[in-house]
Amino acid sequence: MARVKVNLTLDADVAESARALGLNMSRLADSAIAESAKVERNRLWRAENQAAINAYAEEVPREGLPLARYRSF
Repeated sequence: MARVKVNLTLDADVAESARALGLNMSRLADSAIAESAKVERNRLWRAENQAAINAYAEEVPREGLPLARYRSF
């Protein structure tokens, strides 16, 4: 995986604490940003598809689950 340098500003106490604990701030920031991006992509997808989600939620109680007759539980 290619890596790029970026400038990042942190609270001085946070950076000092991380250094004192031997934490890899680059890897921690990478993980936190990746997780935040995932959460935001999911939020955007739900917002873009809310009409379809609502339509399906209304359809299930009215018509039942698709393929329900094949369920074994």
